[in-house]
Amino acid sequence: MKITVCIKQVPGTSEVEVDEKTGVLKRDGIDSKMNPYDLFALESAIRIKQQFATEVTAITMGPPQAEEIIREAYMMGADDGVILSDRRFAGSDVLATAYTLSQGIARDGIPDLIICGKQTTDGDTAQVGPEIAEFLNIPHVADVRKIIDLTSEHIKVEMDMPQTVEVVEVKLPALITVAKDINEPRLPSFKLKLASAGRPVKRLSLDDFSDQDEMNYGLNGSPTQVIKIFPPPANDDHEIWEGSTTELAGRLFEQLSEKKFLQR
Repeated sequence: MKITVCIKQVPGTSEVEVDEKTGVLKRDGIDSKMNPYDLFALESAIRIKQQFATEVTAITMGPPQAEEIIREAYMMGADDGVILSDRRFAGSDVLATAYTLSQGIARDGIPDLIICGKQTTDGDTAQVGPEIAEFLNIPHVADVRKIIDLTSEHIKVEMDMPQTVEVVEVKLPALITVAKDINEPRLPSFKLKLASAGRPVKRLSLDDFSDQDEMNYGLNGSPTQVIKIFPPPANDDHEIWEGSTTELAGRLFEQLSEKKFLQR
């Protein structure tokens, strides 16, 4: 069985600059980390690998520095890693991102199972996973909170709906997006870090895809455009109060009442 896990490098800080012309985040040179939801996707794949003969590939789209999270995936138990990196991919919205990832995944044949995190912390759209499946023309299930059964032919999962939990069975190949309740991700292994230190990371560009039409990628292939994006204003105003417990409680009550957090 072959499993591909889609991962993403996201800003590790809220102090991120925005390109005023394109409206996209400036990712080069900032502190970054693996998208937290993708850790649950990786853990799901590794647990399957512990039960079946499985090859786990981690794939990401981003600048060359994204190799850091591929190395982290190796330390968790992934076997191979792929980076889709090309200036022509810059500025992709969710649709262009999903199409680029689908091209990268399909290049070596569609795997039996694709696992994605529910969403990313820098976008929160939860759209890329299902859109990848649509481009690959395979079934998909979102918000998976439990894998009930997996065979060479199908996967049965619990899907977390707003008001109910549904059990869904789909044929492989398929794609699932997992929620944070599905498991507890393991810590990277120092032993695996040493073992994978020399393991190569495959890098692909637009020139490696079957579809090399630049109008389908990056800003050109993005039907949605960001008009404006900005970080929320920082507010570090504070006061230090001194006094007895009774005085401080009374003052706090007055403040909360004045700001309409409490009603008299």
